[in-house]
Amino acid sequence: MKTHAQAVVIGGGLVGCSILYHLAKLGWSDVVLLERDELTSGSTWHAAANIHGLHDNNNITRIQHYTMNLYKELEKETAQGCGVFQPGSLYLAQTEAREHQLRLQEAKAKFYGLNFYEVSREEARELHPLAHFDDVRCIMFEPDGGNVDPSGVTMAYAAGARALGAEIERFCPVIGTEQQADGSWIVRTSKGDIHTQWVVNAAGLWGREVAALAGLTLPLQPTEHQYFVTETIPEVANLGRRLPSIADRDGEYYFRQEGNGFLIGAYERDMRFWAEEGTPLDFAHELFPDDLDRIMENVIRATERVPCAETAGVKRVINGPMIWSPDANALWGPVPEVQNYFICGGIIPGFSQSGGLGLLSAQWMIEGEPQYDMFAWDLARFGDWADKKFTKARVEDQYANRFAIHFPNEERSAGRPARVRPAYEKQSELGAVFGMNCGWEHPLWFADTPGLKDTNSFTRQNWWEPVGREVQMLREAVGVIDISNFANYVIKGPGAHDWLDRLVANRVPSEIGRSCLTPLISVRGGVAGDFTITKVAEDEYMMIGSGMAERYHQRFFNMVALPEGTTFEVATNRIAGFNVAGPKSREMLQRLTNADLGNEAFRFMRSRRIEVAGVACLAVRVSFTGDLGWELHCAEEDQLRLYTALLAAAQECDGGPVGGRALGSLRIEKGYGSWGREYSQEYWPQEVGLAGLIKLDKDFLHKEAYLAIKDNTPREVLSIFEIDADNDADASGGEPIFTPDGQSVGRVTSGAYGYSVGKSLALGYTNPQVAQPGDVVDVMILGKPHKARILPEAPFDPEGKRLRA
Repeated sequence: MKTHAQAVVIGGGLVGCSILYHLAKLGWSDVVLLERDELTSGSTWHAAANIHGLHDNNNITRIQHYTMNLYKELEKETAQGCGVFQPGSLYLAQTEAREHQLRLQEAKAKFYGLNFYEVSREEARELHPLAHFDDVRCIMFEPDGGNVDPSGVTMAYAAGARALGAEIERFCPVIGTEQQADGSWIVRTSKGDIHTQWVVNAAGLWGREVAALAGLTLPLQPTEHQYFVTETIPEVANLGRRLPSIADRDGEYYFRQEGNGFLIGAYERDMRFWAEEGTPLDFAHELFPDDLDRIMENVIRATERVPCAETAGVKRVINGPMIWSPDANALWGPVPEVQNYFICGGIIPGFSQSGGLGLLSAQWMIEGEPQYDMFAWDLARFGDWADKKFTKARVEDQYANRFAIHFPNEERSAGRPARVRPAYEKQSELGAVFGMNCGWEHPLWFADTPGLKDTNSFTRQNWWEPVGREVQMLREAVGVIDISNFANYVIKGPGAHDWLDRLVANRVPSEIGRSCLTPLISVRGGVAGDFTITKVAEDEYMMIGSGMAERYHQRFFNMVALPEGTTFEVATNRIAGFNVAGPKSREMLQRLTNADLGNEAFRFMRSRRIEVAGVACLAVRVSFTGDLGWELHCAEEDQLRLYTALLAAAQECDGGPVGGRALGSLRIEKGYGSWGREYSQEYWPQEVGLAGLIKLDKDFLHKEAYLAIKDNTPREVLSIFEIDADNDADASGGEPIFTPDGQSVGRVTSGAYGYSVGKSLALGYTNPQVAQPGDVVDVMILGKPHKARILPEAPFDPEGKRLRA
């Protein structure tokens, strides 16, 4: 066995073998995989192994498409059969909402050049003559859908990796992982130790236990999951061809051919957790006792769809474990707080995603960053607040609602609240309907009746009109927005300026009371983040960024060494904040402070420590609303006192509380981008309008990467659209954009109704070789073309006069 390796992959299931293969494929042949038992042990061997290409997340769609195409290439490369069956998949919509989802996915498939299109009931019956479709309002067909052989795929990855020089050690349990002073690791096994640069935890059901060896706790929880295979069904055997699978999400089951019978599975509401206190170390190829009664309601719906299955005998029942993250997406990426420890776990549709997971994992370790923005999978989306109680509650909800649509703007309540601020109860009394950001509860909108909750769909919902009233109130008077879910960082010491200046691309202020906006450059030269940095005292700075990206950005902060005597603090937990904005914001705040807030005394992008209603605040004259306004940052313990005073003063000026949904509309009216939507490492600064904030007369993180792409012609440019909406739905993000003759233009990143300008708006990326400002395009809202015009400038205050008033 090796004693040194570039990477050690722990876990010989589907994903571990894919990561090993892709590491070797990208050039790291000095890699080894350690498996405690036999390859496929755990949850790989008993998987239903269905494959599909489309996903609500655009980048996940891209890597699922890569994965589906990879299997046949693997077979050619390794001569190891993957058991690929691709008779296609029929996607059924019984409800209007499901039809909207499928039509949107059809539009995305057209944009990405994938095979997914609508078929009639008659065409569906020709494809699957044993199924009934009379109750279905819309049917889509994916010709490449199907299934694979779990063991065959895993063995193909393993064979491909070995052929490229990788090694695999079976029956070799890992008993320790110890980090060394230089960031490398010693992996201790029953067969000896391996010194490695990277540890990759792909241990599946044992991911929690392997993480614990490194002192890490992961938000993962296993459950039971059942499906069964029928005996031979004459109608199936007599067809002489393989039937397409049926994806009837509204029926809450999955259904495909297996041999000359059917495989039927379900994610039942009456779910069961397993191994809550830890996965047994002697578990390998075992299954749980059958409990088909739990899924019989789902099975009945499946047999109503395909009646010949109703009387078929049951040949085999599989009741085995799966391990879930709190949102059912992969828990993936390098641990920000620990150098060179990579995690890939909690993968549910593994056979649709294994190739993409392996490729992007290898890119991250070898090249420093994956090619796509995959924050939807990044483990940094969870923090310590995602504890065992939260994880169990969310996993239960995800499992029981596996096939439920995740609507735009939907906020599920399971496991909440995880973290609250002192103003939470008062906001509840005011009718706040909350969302969750990085665990924090924050008001999305304020209902007239306390206790009201969101309704959810693809169309405008119960919050649309109240949010409009909040927007109009702020634009005409003043609004108070809780921004305590933003990330706050405090940097102190003699090297604070030098450290920040070497980190970010803009010049860091050297004068107390000045602020700057600055991008953070990614490994490939894209936009890793955007921050407001304020010099608050001699040798002290405050930096504000995206709340949900707090752990993600920690990786970049760790890339620049802190000078001696300088400290960096993640201060989000102890600092709360509000944005007071609107044309009457100065008048309102002046009633609460003795500080001079006049334009000459307190100019745009300036800051000052002031008292507001007796509360010590850092006031920064900046506003994400695009209107006159100040951000006020105070100690968390003072938040409720400050909030109470602000609301009382706002009421005297015809203002009041404003939520996050209104802020979303306000910033889109102004054309402001947001991290995770408009800004990510995929996009170059010149494509998002941030190149002017980059100063080349100084050093900054990944400057060389930026220099390599700075003169490139933009592939896409951030644009703003005015849409001819049908008074029923607005863009929300992800919708493809085409020219009137069907040529791909780009895609929406954010959308909202612009209440103060009376227009349905969207931000998104367009190919400048195809469309320019002033051109008319089609935005595929609800999967249907809606005429839109690319605007030459933001529709609200394009010259920024309100900001600087």
